[in-house]
Amino acid sequence: MRIDILTLFPAMFDSVLGESILKRAQAKKLIEIKIHNLRDWTFDNHRTADDKPFGGGPGMVMKIEPVWLALCQLGVLRKDLGLKRGARRETRARRRRAKTILLTPQGRRLDQKLAKELAREKSLVLICGHYEGVDERIRELVDEEISIGDYILTCGEIPAMVLIDCVVRLLPGVLGDADSLLSESFENGLLEYPQYTRPAEFKGMKVPSVLLSGDHRKIKEWRRAEALKRTIKKRPDLIGKQ
Repeated sequence: MRIDILTLFPAMFDSVLGESILKRAQAKKLIEIKIHNLRDWTFDNHRTADDKPFGGGPGMVMKIEPVWLALCQLGVLRKDLGLKRGARRETRARRRRAKTILLTPQGRRLDQKLAKELAREKSLVLICGHYEGVDERIRELVDEEISIGDYILTCGEIPAMVLIDCVVRLLPGVLGDADSLLSESFENGLLEYPQYTRPAEFKGMKVPSVLLSGDHRKIKEWRRAEALKRTIKKRPDLIGKQ
C-alpha cells in the first residue's frame, strides 16, 4: 500500500512514522508513506495556504488551490479538466487509482469495519485540514470524509496518524503474529478479554487459575465469557452490532 499525506505541518509525523510497527512496516516495504507539504504548491513569498472566509467570521480557512495542485501532481486529478460543482465524475478522471480522504469532524466515523475497508485499498491520499476549516470546494475533490470522533482537534494531522496506524496494522505481514488480530477489541463485536503475564501472583493479585491449567478448551471458553462480560459492562452499545 502507498499512503500520501498532504499537510501543512509535515514534521508532526516524524516520531509516529519513525517508531515501532509503522517503522518496521516501511523498512520491510509493506507500506510506502510519503509526506507532502501543501505549502510547496503555493506561489507567494509567505507560502500562504489559508485566507479569510468570504462573508466574514472568525479564523482562517484552508485554500483550495494548493490542494487542487497537489492532487493533480500526485496524479489523482487531471489538471486539464475544469472543476464544476455537480460534475465531480468528470473532474475525478484519473491517471492513478487512489482513494482520497479528507480528515474532518463532519466525516464518517472511523471504526474497525472502515479500517478493514481501507486496508483493502492499494493507495490512499490523506488531506489534513487545519485552521477554522477548509474551503468547501475541497470536498468536491475527495472520495470520502473521515472523522475519528465527535470532538474538535486543532488539526487533521493527528486523525491522519490514527487512521494510518489503524489501517497499516491490518496489512498482511505487518504484525508478527497475524492471529493476534482475531482476538483484539472490536473483532467479532466484543472488547478484548483480560490478559495476564508473569508473575502468576503479584502483591496478592492472582492470575485466574484457568489460564494456568493448560486446558485450551476451558481457556477459550473463559476468554469468550470474559470478553462478553467486559463488553456488556463497558460498551453495551456494541452488543448485537455484528
